[in-house]
Amino acid sequence: MSDPHISLGRVSTPLENTPAQAWDANAPIAAPLQLHSPTVLPQWVDYNGHMSESCFLLVFGDSSDVFFRFVGIDESYRDAGGHSLYTVQTQIHHIREASEGDPLRLTLQVLDVDDKRVHIFHSMFNATSGELLATGEQMLVHVDMAAGRAASMPAWLLGHMQAIHAAHAVLPRPAQAGAAIGIRRK
Repeated sequence: MSDPHISLGRVSTPLENTPAQAWDANAPIAAPLQLHSPTVLPQWVDYNGHMSESCFLLVFGDSSDVFFRFVGIDESYRDAGGHSLYTVQTQIHHIREASEGDPLRLTLQVLDVDDKRVHIFHSMFNATSGELLATGEQMLVHVDMAAGRAASMPAWLLGHMQAIHAAHAVLPRPAQAGAAIGIRRK
């Protein structure tokens, strides 16, 4: 079976070359967003018989890509202005296993936003049982690709991010958000 993430010998996302959605300022914003629902593919399963740790990141990355298209970022945005969102930090909490064929449901919550950064939080559930399988927290930075550094988002994009953040302000902060990694000593 071919992997939908490998195209012409390079890694891609399932939505590559899919245009961004048109933003509807009057549409309600789900809290949290539910934009991505893949199924665990055979090539995502490792020698232990469950979804490999790297594939959790792959699925969270795909969820981010769906989110980018939701807010108006696609290849034409990148090509026209030389800007994109880059992930600068990720933390994944593995809670339960996922097996081949399991349907997944991902949610995405915008925890914070400023003119250059977006702090997002993914939750991955088994779509059948509803069990939380993993969470992924990401800090995204809007980048001027030619300059190789952070750049302010255009007003329209910042407005979309702020609208989502405002809609998500009613949600509780996830327990795993901002958690430090380390060995707890007594």
